[in-house]
Amino acid sequence: MKEDNLGLEIYLLPTYFVDSNHPDVIDYAHNIVKDEKDPLKQAILLYLAVRDDFRYNPYNINLHHYELKASTLLNRSSRQGYCTEKACLYNAVLRVVGIPSRFHFFNVRNHIGVEKYYDLLKTDVLAYHACSEVYLNNKWVKATPAFNKELCEKTGVAVLEFNGIDDSIFQQYSPNGSEFMEYLHDYGTCHDVPHDMYVQALKEYYPHFFIERQDICMNL
Repeated sequence: MKEDNLGLEIYLLPTYFVDSNHPDVIDYAHNIVKDEKDPLKQAILLYLAVRDDFRYNPYNINLHHYELKASTLLNRSSRQGYCTEKACLYNAVLRVVGIPSRFHFFNVRNHIGVEKYYDLLKTDVLAYHACSEVYLNNKWVKATPAFNKELCEKTGVAVLEFNGIDDSIFQQYSPNGSEFMEYLHDYGTCHDVPHDMYVQALKEYYPHFFIERQDICMNL
């Protein structure tokens, strides 16, 4: 799944999930950046918008292809999505303004506020958790727009900022020093959501989910 040797063009093109050619995605991106021309400042403005305009909600996971599209999250009435959906939208709006973007997937263990998630998934491992990578100033920089500011304030976790220079990935520790996120496995990077591999990883970690929630898992 490593794509480090590919040219940058692939990270600028629209895909099925990163549908940066969708008119609503194009309008949203341009409304955020307005007259700003600096790519670094554009990336920050778009990051803040996707981070805070859409609340993080990992409890309404739908694995049908259409639900993962950037334009689907953008037009969802609830304005809620989980990490992969929000990374799709962030990658899409970046490509709209000509900034290369790609996905980076991990398995992580969440140590804070996991009771409800554990009840759903029977584990505290978050499989195939997504962040974005942005190509700025001739290097790839990680950015994670998953956790909106309001959620972070409620859970007592520092808000993840992004300056376009340093990696902004999941917080390893909360402000009081307790462990928040533990990284377990790195799946590497890709230009689009590898849907089959994504679903296979979820089946491995959450087999019961595919029995109990057939309404959102059938015909994948």
